Amino acid sequence: MSTTPTSVTVPGPAVPARALKIQSRLRMAATWALIKPYWKSDDRKAGLGLLSLVVALNLGIVYINVLLTEWNRVFYNALEQHDFASFKVLLLRFSWIAAFFIVAAISRQYYTMMLQMRWRTWMTGRFMDHWLDHQAYYRIEQTHATDNPDQRIADDLRQFTDGALSLSLGLLNSVVTLASFVSILWTVSGPISIALGGSEFVIPGYMVWFAVGYAVVGSLVAHLVGRPLIGLNFQQEQYEADFRFTLVRLRENSEPVALYRGEPTEQAGLRARFDRIRANWNQLMRYTRRLTFVSSGYAQFAIIFPILVAAPRYFAGKMTLGGLMQTSSAFGQVQGALSWFVDSYATLVGWKAAANRLIDFQEAIRVAERQDLQHQATRDIEVEHSGKPDAGISIDGLALALPVRQARSEAVGQRPLVAPFSLSVAPGERWLVSGPSGCGKSVLFRALAGIWPYGHGTVTMPADARTLFLPQRSYLPIGTLADALAYPDAGTAHPSEALQVVLRQARLAQLVGQLDVFDNWSLRLSPGEQQRLAFARALLQKPQYLFLDEATSALDEETESAMYRLMVEALPDATIISIAHRSTVAAFHGRRLRYVPEDGAGGQDGQGEVAAVSYRVVCEA
Repeated sequence: MSTTPTSVTVPGPAVPARALKIQSRLRMAATWALIKPYWKSDDRKAGLGLLSLVVALNLGIVYINVLLTEWNRVFYNALEQHDFASFKVLLLRFSWIAAFFIVAAISRQYYTMMLQMRWRTWMTGRFMDHWLDHQAYYRIEQTHATDNPDQRIADDLRQFTDGALSLSLGLLNSVVTLASFVSILWTVSGPISIALGGSEFVIPGYMVWFAVGYAVVGSLVAHLVGRPLIGLNFQQEQYEADFRFTLVRLRENSEPVALYRGEPTEQAGLRARFDRIRANWNQLMRYTRRLTFVSSGYAQFAIIFPILVAAPRYFAGKMTLGGLMQTSSAFGQVQGALSWFVDSYATLVGWKAAANRLIDFQEAIRVAERQDLQHQATRDIEVEHSGKPDAGISIDGLALALPVRQARSEAVGQRPLVAPFSLSVAPGERWLVSGPSGCGKSVLFRALAGIWPYGHGTVTMPADARTLFLPQRSYLPIGTLADALAYPDAGTAHPSEALQVVLRQARLAQLVGQLDVFDNWSLRLSPGEQQRLAFARALLQKPQYLFLDEATSALDEETESAMYRLMVEALPDATIISIAHRSTVAAFHGRRLRYVPEDGAGGQDGQGEVAAVSYRVVCEA
């Protein structure tokens, strides 16, 4: 068998110029809308307190830099005059200044990190609340409104809060430094006379104007060269997340891939996704090289530039060596303050890319929330709860549809799937739902659970009744086996003896001694064991209404019959509604709901395309 990777086409944009242009936009209003809520939240007092402390430390560091600039002047004058006594005193003074600087710098870093984590914690909680509220996470996955929400919550939020603080504090530091040193530079640089066209012009504080001009030119060049990096960083994060997600899926599905001998295809798919990373990285390299050339050249020339500009006054005897060094130091501070944009550009583009991804994610969540509220207002599928727990389930005129995402619109269209039908399920009845694959059997269960908004009609569920839905592959959280068994309760919510009993009843006696073992049980247990664990979960929760969506598909017929017999005996009064394909399951049900194709379904429309398959529901005794 050949192991040469085959060609695989990976869906998704390569590196479209239009997408780069869109994601290079600053979108400052939307970015400010991300920043502002925390500073108005309940945690604002602690956040503002930490921010005030960090700002005070920044101001202290700027003041220490002012002292160092004055120290430079006195120290180099002492060297020029061979004043050894002053030299010793100035060294001692420098030790104290340096000690205060070190303490202030360490404290600023420590409390800045504390504020970063506090802000990130609040934003993470807020995003997770909105993502989980209105089941936005479920709707986003249905409509594919955005990619990799896990990365946006875990990585982009961290980069956003860290970058926002570092950039804003850096800007504040630059403004204060500029205000502190511009007067010093103006004074020590003095005026310069320029003869032009037979006239002599005097420029007071000329070094200030040179610093301003130098920084403005550098900032414009840096922006022109580095602007495409915003869009490229945005796409790099997306491609990295796609690649990581594919690796995780391969790990989670290692057994079926091994059984299919799918390594060549997986390798080709992984290589194709990594090729997108590499192609985008190559563009990042080119633009980063240009930006680094600009910023490095700018920084290196800034070392000698003030001395070159001040040299005429020094050699004319109008400035001492100490004055020259003070001028150079003050120029460096002013020029550095004015160069915040150039020095921070690489950080800024990464931060802006993270902000744009969060803005898109937040908008996708808002769209999902609006859709949920809209469905609640229009009540396309209205799920009501009767006042009597033993009232049974009533379905009136329920039509089911599939979502169709509209191009260039946040609206989600609908494609009809199941024609309207009505049904009454009395307490204690057992119904078998059957029909072709893809006809909408699972969609019916989602509608009964109240999480499927596409379609119309009314579903009345008994109030305060305990319901449990067991899908074909139940969710098993990473944690102890007790947590996986008791989900959504914590494993400690049930006595250990009760957990052991239900495991034995579900033919999982080999797991009784592992209730406290922490593991990823969805990977450790076989599909059959996972399904039996779901039945043990049903025994533990004792639902009054149990919905089984092909919950025994991985079991052999004998074990399947044993599980159904266990449900009937352990939950004699429970209403059981099952989706199953095996005829042997019918023996445990008294009623049947069958999906049959509508007349003419599966034909072609006027454009030669296959029309949407539609089904109707038939109730059988």
